Amino acid sequence: MADVAYIPGEPGSERRPAVGYAMVISAALLFALNGTVSKVVLQSGISSLELTQVRATGAFLGFAVVLAFARRESLRLARREVPYLVVFGIAGIALVQWLYFVSIGRLPIGIALLIEYLAPILIAIWAWAILKEPVRRRIWAALVLALAGLSLVVEVWSGLSLDRVGVAAALAAAVAFAVYVLMAERAVKGRDPASLTCYGFLFAALFWAAVQPVWWFPAGRLDDSVSLLGHLERFALPVWLLMLYVVVAGTMVTFLLVVAALRHISATRVGIVAMLEPVAAGGVAFLWLGETFGTLQLVGGGIVLAAILLAQTAR
Repeated sequence: MADVAYIPGEPGSERRPAVGYAMVISAALLFALNGTVSKVVLQSGISSLELTQVRATGAFLGFAVVLAFARRESLRLARREVPYLVVFGIAGIALVQWLYFVSIGRLPIGIALLIEYLAPILIAIWAWAILKEPVRRRIWAALVLALAGLSLVVEVWSGLSLDRVGVAAALAAAVAFAVYVLMAERAVKGRDPASLTCYGFLFAALFWAAVQPVWWFPAGRLDDSVSLLGHLERFALPVWLLMLYVVVAGTMVTFLLVVAALRHISATRVGIVAMLEPVAAGGVAFLWLGETFGTLQLVGGGIVLAAILLAQTAR
């Protein structure tokens, strides 16, 4: 899940737009692959909570080490920032990741991401209704399109053919994602995105450690070799290696790519290009796991993507 793709940064000058677009595309592809890798881990017996805990803890440690050597001054923390960062870490990072893992464990990855990417529509509506920001009228067209497309994706006429817990988790993830973006948008006015995310992962890790103490983690499973499932089921890799990808390539590298891209292109353009993720994730899941969609679901997915594009440009 592109859980950092919408972090606003300084607008900056578009000195090398091609480089910025290449960075976002690379991040979206890594995020897309991360979805399928995460699903393999979840099928190994590691729970969504345990995988979320590993991702949050590993990402915090990685970012903390990098920042300690590269930008130690950015780690300075004022007492007044702590309450906000605690809420940001729990509501904006811990929950969105956990809900994402729950949803992809029960739904095709592409569909789970399509539902979660409804967050920009929620953000634009919140900005209009609560923050009193000017929002273009196209947001209402985006909302209608999203609802129409989503009804095709979940096949509402058949009484919701998809797993209801999975759909509920994906919708909740969209809400959590919107909270994450709105809180990050406010926080980056006084703190750089890298240290903000570092502290967000810190409090997410502490939250999950309180929910499930680290000594409960089934460390003995890390050396287990698990089938890669689907078309690659004859191959196997150790769980620890798959988790390493989720933490490093699926979280840290992707975040750094997106943050670097914000120096070359605007946050709005980053968000639009990041829409490649649900499309690419669906493609990876099809080629790797054999996940397929019906014709109407594909049409609905296209409508949802059009709605998200409208929402990205409405605010």
